[in-house]
Amino acid sequence: MNNRCRILLPALMAVLLSACANRSPTASDAAPAARAPQPLSWAQVQARPLPPPGERLQYGPAPQQFGELRLPDGAGPHPVVVLIHGGCWLSQFDLTYFSHLADALTRQGFATWSIEYRRIGDDNGGWPGTFVDIGLAIDHLRELAAVRPLNLAHVATLGHSAGGQLALWAATRDDAHALLPADHPLPIRAVIGLAPITDMERYRVGPDGSCHSAVDAVMGGTPDTAGERYSAVSPAARLPLHVPVLLVSGAKDPIVSPASVEAFAQAALLEGDQIHLRVVAGEGHFDPALPDTRSWDDVVGFLHATIGEPDGG
Repeated sequence: MNNRCRILLPALMAVLLSACANRSPTASDAAPAARAPQPLSWAQVQARPLPPPGERLQYGPAPQQFGELRLPDGAGPHPVVVLIHGGCWLSQFDLTYFSHLADALTRQGFATWSIEYRRIGDDNGGWPGTFVDIGLAIDHLRELAAVRPLNLAHVATLGHSAGGQLALWAATRDDAHALLPADHPLPIRAVIGLAPITDMERYRVGPDGSCHSAVDAVMGGTPDTAGERYSAVSPAARLPLHVPVLLVSGAKDPIVSPASVEAFAQAALLEGDQIHLRVVAGEGHFDPALPDTRSWDDVVGFLHATIGEPDGG
């Protein structure tokens, strides 16, 4: 079985998270060939037993404005990972599947704040409510830190698919943003995008069977009618991000193509960002969102390297 790690422009990278090694089969010629890994399906993800829920806390009055907080053992203060689930920005998909990742990261020593937010199909979902909620949920960590051992100088965002778009955009919020003003937004120290949607304008045209048909709905218009909105929240339009970024993509992802993630990584590197790219052979769209897949060590290693060691390190 081969593990393939593509790293773009290594001379520009400050940290090499893991070695990339190709392993040849050691079985004899008489033995059957190793079966190629198959991407996880959404049904397989849903069938997994769920870990215990986190502490559910509201950050706003709407039913969807809540998060699940999990704290690791130890006195802290703990570095924090804000988890933003995917699902095409649609209300049919919620944070439940992301509990696997949140629980696993908490057991690694990170506080996790897995957030829900208003989506297409919810009252005031889409533009601007979806994006407002992401900001409100992140900034609510200030209130939580008054009563919980959270280290707000060491906060990372981590998002999957549509949540990856939100996680990347969240790192660029600023006080002067004309369309989505933020009142002293909480600084983000690092970002992880798992199969992230990185270019809203390009993604809206395909591929078929992806989230592309939801782009106009979440943006409330097309690039022709709402171009300023696309410029405001599309990660590709917000470069440079000015924070270290880890991008993970399954080589067999039919929903967010590896080529689109690689193109974003190239553009970000040219803008001077620290970008670490992991393209995993044999994996699909949902594999990176689970903790027992082949990019898990990259995720944990990146977090230790960027937001610090657990227990206040």
